[in-house]
Amino acid sequence: MHTECTQVSFRFHPLSQREVVARFDGGSITSDGGGLLLREVERRTGIVRQFAACFTDHRDPRFIEHSVLELVGQRVYGLALGYEDLNDHDDLRRDPLLATLVGKVDPTGAGRLRDRDVGKALAGKSTLNRLELTTADAGPASRYKKIVIDGAAVDRLFVNVFLHAFRKAPRQIVLDLDATDDPLHGEQEGRFFHGFYGNYCYLPLYIFCGEFLLCARLRRSNIDASAGTVEELQRIVTQIRAAWPRVRIIIRADSGFAREEIMAWCEAHAVDYVLGLAKNARLTRALSQELRQAKREHATTGAPARVFKDFTYRTRKSWSRRRRVVGKAEHLPAGPNPRFVVTSIPKEDTDARALYEDVYCARGDMENRIKEQQLGLFADRTSTATMRANQIRLWLSSVAYVLLHALRRLGLQTTALAKAQCHTIRVKLLKIGAQVRVTVRKIWVSLASGSPYAAIFEQTYHNLLAAPLRC
Repeated sequence: MHTECTQVSFRFHPLSQREVVARFDGGSITSDGGGLLLREVERRTGIVRQFAACFTDHRDPRFIEHSVLELVGQRVYGLALGYEDLNDHDDLRRDPLLATLVGKVDPTGAGRLRDRDVGKALAGKSTLNRLELTTADAGPASRYKKIVIDGAAVDRLFVNVFLHAFRKAPRQIVLDLDATDDPLHGEQEGRFFHGFYGNYCYLPLYIFCGEFLLCARLRRSNIDASAGTVEELQRIVTQIRAAWPRVRIIIRADSGFAREEIMAWCEAHAVDYVLGLAKNARLTRALSQELRQAKREHATTGAPARVFKDFTYRTRKSWSRRRRVVGKAEHLPAGPNPRFVVTSIPKEDTDARALYEDVYCARGDMENRIKEQQLGLFADRTSTATMRANQIRLWLSSVAYVLLHALRRLGLQTTALAKAQCHTIRVKLLKIGAQVRVTVRKIWVSLASGSPYAAIFEQTYHNLLAAPLRC
């Protein structure tokens, strides 16, 4: 016998002669109605499906109610929609809209095997955490956690998504490299204090090509910022050139990556580089005449002045050869501001000013991409005990970024949100209140009539329909 529950009413300040009364009796209402767009993106890219294929499921099929694809989809869609914690899913598992995105045939959970799960179509946190906590050596004989990820397959996935986004090979691509801090607040494995950032953290390495994420590698912070770069470039460049043998590849990074090992590898593999170079007394002396000229121009005009110099340079010990260096002699109201870049690109190709201002300075946009993922897609939620589990969390966040970037690329390109960051896309386009009604033949999603971005939603929908289906 079902217990009849009395609805609690919330009486607010009246509006003129009308009472204002609220109740939690609206039925199946979601705040994520716009998430349907993500489902269409997945249909056209197969990003979530490809990521799920990177896992091996050793569970007994007789007792599986949530496939790996459904578990992965639940986590990735959840992150894209703003749910950063596994705990959130103990409530989200009742959401028929999220169940629809994931692909649950029974989005209301009415047909679950156990009575306690009826009405909960999706997995709870204890099931979802198996994606992160399964050890690398788990197998069918393991007791609880049996879903093993193939890290090399995940690495290939990010590059494959990038390659498949182009109808024909570009003439030239620029790979941006950077490291950032991922602050830690517990006793996680690999926890070290970093003097520059002033906290205990990880030091993940990111590689982007424009807005495309190609690598997100979690690392301890007691290393040089460039550690592991050659290995990542080796696999990424090899994979790209297998598809695009004629493409010109340039890597770009700050002075933390101006290392002999990286530059020598690039020179040996026909990859160009444009790298920041930390200033020192010898470099500054080489730029002394230009610094005086910039100072005179600043004194005359009162505006910042820049003078560039092109020269060759070699360190006393660490470099194996002389290399082209571009010096920027800049004088600001606060004083001189010399900067240097080392490059393999010849003068005949790009002059000093263009190399610094147009090529090197453009790398600043990559920092926006990192912030977008860390702040908007919770890449910094690395709070589990082991580095392996935290790397998987970073990959989950990365796949959510790749999915939202695909929405931006395929659906938003002609809209006012074409350049919007992930957080803005979520708030304005995905977080739409909707009533969900499930019938025998249809799932009705009644989106809020007053949504201020309904026109953009409609335009995005039609853009996605015009994109070719992948799966």
